[in-house]
Amino acid sequence: MDKVYEDSLELHRKYHGKLEIKSKMPIKNKEDLSLVYTPGVGAVSTEIGNNPNLANEYTLKRNTIAIVSDGSAILGLGNLGPEAAIPVMEGKAVLFKRFANVDAFPICLATQNVDEIVRAVKYIAPVFGGINLEDIAAPHCFEVERKLQKELSIPVMHDDQHGTAVVVLAGMINSLKVLGSAKENVRLVVNGAGAAGATVTKLLARYGFKDITILDSKGPIHKARTDLNPEKTRLAEITNPRNVTGSLAEALKGADIFIGLSKGNILNEAMIKTMNRKSAVFALANPVPEIMPDLAIKAGAFIVATGRSDLPNQVNNVLAFPGIFRGALDNGVIQFNDNMFIAAAEALAAIVAKPDPQRILPSIFEEGIAATVAKAIHN
Repeated sequence: MDKVYEDSLELHRKYHGKLEIKSKMPIKNKEDLSLVYTPGVGAVSTEIGNNPNLANEYTLKRNTIAIVSDGSAILGLGNLGPEAAIPVMEGKAVLFKRFANVDAFPICLATQNVDEIVRAVKYIAPVFGGINLEDIAAPHCFEVERKLQKELSIPVMHDDQHGTAVVVLAGMINSLKVLGSAKENVRLVVNGAGAAGATVTKLLARYGFKDITILDSKGPIHKARTDLNPEKTRLAEITNPRNVTGSLAEALKGADIFIGLSKGNILNEAMIKTMNRKSAVFALANPVPEIMPDLAIKAGAFIVATGRSDLPNQVNNVLAFPGIFRGALDNGVIQFNDNMFIAAAEALAAIVAKPDPQRILPSIFEEGIAATVAKAIHN
């Protein structure tokens, strides 16, 4: 076992998780108690009872997000169940607090039924100012998100979809600057048509990329395929204008950009050598990328990005989701839309004043990232 895994296990065992509840108000005497709880709190409840919207003024709701998972797609580890999702959702909550001062709490549900998830979230929604869906497998994640967005009056976002898409688009914007190319002229290949791959593809198409080929486990998605689910059928309508078929190797011939949201070690040097001379490789499978950066660069890739924090050009959702929800909470956003996500990606990309092959995205620990992204999220 790698040392980082051993150290992480020991840290979690030592502290029994990463979160705790702390009071914002002191309780030192009877007077404090009478204000924080009974009888004084009765006046607060009465006010809210007369006008439920006042919960935003008098309670934790205005700064609190529910991080909801069913444990069906935890990181790259698969369907491990709700208990196994707890440490990941705790970690997400820590990131919300650290980078955007948003209070977030893990809600790990013992069901993987779409309607039951939707029902559970609707029941708990009054406490929260927004819902962050996390690690819910495709295609259920699309349906859960759509239903909740329709039925709730607080913003709902599946971070594996939209957080990833925002950061990838930001990386693409700066990669085009480095490559000296235009979005209308480049050829993109996206490998992986799950939650992240599908939504990245849709946002890139919405932004104006014209030639995108997306592949699932059976090859390129195209209109003639008869085995597509409704989500992939929608993708077929907006991608693959040249009707590419065959394998990943065939799809990559003459391509400018590869975006991997699939599994490790499926891309090799020979494939990259068939891409255009100045190519970009986003190998985002985690923890093992589709190809290691040194091999990609050796094969001729000009820009290489991964999802790993120990390598340059990390594509990490934490660059996006804290600021996205910070902006939603601060600006009274009812629901998210693609225009907000594009604006967030442009704001994130602009943080890097002079992008180069080793720096197309800011470091997670640079100051002001969440605040910059938050300004782009408004009605």
